[in-house]
Amino acid sequence: MDNVSIITVFTLSGLSDIANYRVILFVLTLLCYCVIWLVNLTIIVTVILDKSLHEPMYIFLCSLCFNGLYGTAAFYPKFLYDLLSTTHVISYAGCFLQGFVLHSSVGADFSLLALMAYDRYVAICRPLVYHSLMTKERVCILIFFAWIIAFYLLFMSTITTAILRLCGSHIPRIYCINLLIANLACSASVAKIVIPAFSYTFCIGNICFVFWSYVHLIKTCQSSKENMGKFMQTCVPHVFSLTVVVVSLLFDLLYMRFGSKEIPHSVQNFMAMEFLLIPPIMNPLMYGFKLTKIRNRFAYLAKKNKKKI
Repeated sequence: MDNVSIITVFTLSGLSDIANYRVILFVLTLLCYCVIWLVNLTIIVTVILDKSLHEPMYIFLCSLCFNGLYGTAAFYPKFLYDLLSTTHVISYAGCFLQGFVLHSSVGADFSLLALMAYDRYVAICRPLVYHSLMTKERVCILIFFAWIIAFYLLFMSTITTAILRLCGSHIPRIYCINLLIANLACSASVAKIVIPAFSYTFCIGNICFVFWSYVHLIKTCQSSKENMGKFMQTCVPHVFSLTVVVVSLLFDLLYMRFGSKEIPHSVQNFMAMEFLLIPPIMNPLMYGFKLTKIRNRFAYLAKKNKKKI
């Protein structure tokens, strides 16, 4: 009998040792998720409602914040439910859906960060053609392709993983990802080797593009105080965001590939959650405090509300 037809649920073993502090973890996780929604939704609503922020840089930022909400929505509700449940299982379809959303969110993150680097490159290195190159229509098209490419890569990965014959249903994690599902395959497959290589190449290609953009940006900014001011205000948050995402994912990937099983579950869970916790909170906070227009908008709203009181 085909093993694929037998497996209807997967068991998540990452929460096996949390019985004594389940309620505390639930409260802290719920608080973190509320903060993620608050800071990201604040940026999104501010950019949408304020017409002076309808510029490429802020539209890309709005998309990045929306992507943060999209990715975390695949993890936190299920994780919160598992914290209060005695059985930690996920349906076969739900596991693949969760893996697809998490992976595609990461891919879209890298795409959007690459587009933001391109936007800063054109704004600082080629200012005379900026408004003709970065029109609202072109920005929308770029964002569409950033999402559709990430979706396509992960759709291929999900399909090739879903057709595998599986010889197990135990996932040593607090959430599902395609790599761990592929590890349950009865035999080696293209899903485990070739398909992930495309996703890694895509992400590494975006990182290399950002690096190339910043080499040109730094060269340009060295000869102009005005450009250096633009760089410090708009590019530093971008570099910080990219560094946080890359470091968070690198820790997780290195642990999955080479990690020791002797590491405590609490440390394993934190490493698994890191890219779902730190970037979605830090990105909007970093941009909100650093970008003058957004900071001024917040100050104006705060002053307006104080007068009403």
